[in-house]
Amino acid sequence: MEPNSNGRILIVDDEANMCQLLETDLRLRGFRSAWRTSAGDAIELVKTEDFDVVLTDLRMRGMSGTELCERICANRPDIPVIVMTAFGSLETAVAAIRAGAYDFVTKPIEMELLAITLARAVRHRQLQEKVKLLSEGTTQDDQFQEMIGRSPVMTKLYDQISRISTTEAAVLVCGESGTGKELVAQSIHRLSNRRNGPFVPVNCAALPEALLESELFGHAKGAFTDAKAERRGLFLQAESGTLFLDEIGELPLAMQPKLLRALEESRVRPVGGDQEVPFDVRLVTATNRDLLTEVEEGRFREDLFYRINVIQLDIPPLRARGTDTLLLAQRFVDQAAKRSHREVVGISDPAAERLLNYSWPGNVRELRNIMERAVALTPFDKVAVDDLPEKIRDYRSSQVFIGGDDPSELVPLQEVERRYILHVLGTVENNKTLAAQILGLDRKTLYRKLKQYGVSD
Repeated sequence: MEPNSNGRILIVDDEANMCQLLETDLRLRGFRSAWRTSAGDAIELVKTEDFDVVLTDLRMRGMSGTELCERICANRPDIPVIVMTAFGSLETAVAAIRAGAYDFVTKPIEMELLAITLARAVRHRQLQEKVKLLSEGTTQDDQFQEMIGRSPVMTKLYDQISRISTTEAAVLVCGESGTGKELVAQSIHRLSNRRNGPFVPVNCAALPEALLESELFGHAKGAFTDAKAERRGLFLQAESGTLFLDEIGELPLAMQPKLLRALEESRVRPVGGDQEVPFDVRLVTATNRDLLTEVEEGRFREDLFYRINVIQLDIPPLRARGTDTLLLAQRFVDQAAKRSHREVVGISDPAAERLLNYSWPGNVRELRNIMERAVALTPFDKVAVDDLPEKIRDYRSSQVFIGGDDPSELVPLQEVERRYILHVLGTVENNKTLAAQILGLDRKTLYRKLKQYGVSD
C-alpha cells in the first residue's frame, strides 16, 4: 500500500458514470481506485493486479455481481468483496453474502458509510495477510521449536543464540516473567556441542532453602535423618550437558558462596560427604530480577553475578514483539482446540485488534492462558471479542499526561521529567537497569533522581 493511502479498491459497475463518481469521491477520502464496467474484465484485472477490496454492483449486464463474488472468492479468497444493492433488495444481498461477500451497502450510496465499510474490509485483509505472512515465514529450525516469532527483536535473539551456543561461556537469560526464558535455555543446549548430554532444569525459587544444597550438590548416606541412601545432585546429573538454574535471583544469600565455589573449581562436595566430586556442565541461569540492583542492595553477591553473567541475553516482552502476538495466539488456539476437540479455527479481526492493543504484563504465559479460555468459551469457529476477558476488551493504552491548553494546567519541565521517569520505571516493572537504558541515563544518575523524588522500592 502506498503512503497516505487507505487501500486500493476495484470498482465494478456496468454504469461508467457511477464508477467515475465513486472513484472521485473515494480518492478524496484517501483510497486509490480502478474501475471496470463488466465482471469479466474485473476478473481478468484481478489476475494481474492486487487490490485490497472489490466493490461491485449486484445487478449488471452479463455476469451478475453474485457470480463475480463467487468467482473472486474461489480464486482470490484473500480479497474481500463488498456488494452494492438497491434499497429493498436485501434478499439479493443475503444471497451475495452466502456466495462469500464480506459485506454489502445499499443504494443510494451514503459515501461516509461506504468509506467506513471499505476501511473495515481493508483492515480485515491486512490482518489476514499479516497472519499468513507470519505463518509462512516463522517456521524455525527444530533448534528453536516453540520459540515463535519473526519480529526484529526475535530475529536478533535467534542470531544471538546461534552465535553463543557453540561456546562454553556461562549465559544469564534476563526477561520478565512469562517471556520464555527456559525455551531460550533449551535452544542454547540444543545448538551446543553438549546437545547429546542431558538438559537439567531447576527452579531455585521452588526449593526450600534447607533442601537446595542437597538438590544441587547431592548428599551422602546418613547425611541427615531421611538420607537413607547416597544421592547424586543436579550438577552431577547434568554431566556433559547443560544445567539450567531458573530464578537465580531467588537463591538464598547463604547458598551463593557455595555455588560460586563449585563453579570456580568445577567440583561439588555432597552434603555430609568428605570427598569433592568433579563435574563437567555448561551453566545457563535466568532471572526476572534486576541483578545489578540486587548486588547494589546487598541481596546478591557481586562475584557470583560476574561469574554467571559472562554473556547476557535479554528476552523481549510480548508488548515489544508487534504482530508476533497474533502468531502466538493462533498457535495457542490451534493447540487448545485440538486438546478440547473443538472446531475453533482462528481469531476474528476485532478480537485480533484487541490482542494487538493490549500490553500483556504476563507476556506469553498470559496470552496462552487467555486463548485457552477463549477457545473454551466461544460458541463460534473464531474467537470473538466477547470471548476475551474484560481487561483486554476495555484496555486503553496509558499516556503520560503533562498538561493541556489551560495555562493553569501546565507544569514545570522538572515535573514533566519526574512523571516520565516514573512512567518508564513502572512500564519496565521497576527494572532500573532497563529503565536507565531507555532514558539514556547511567544508573547512578537514575538513582540520584529517584532519591530526589523520594521513591523507594
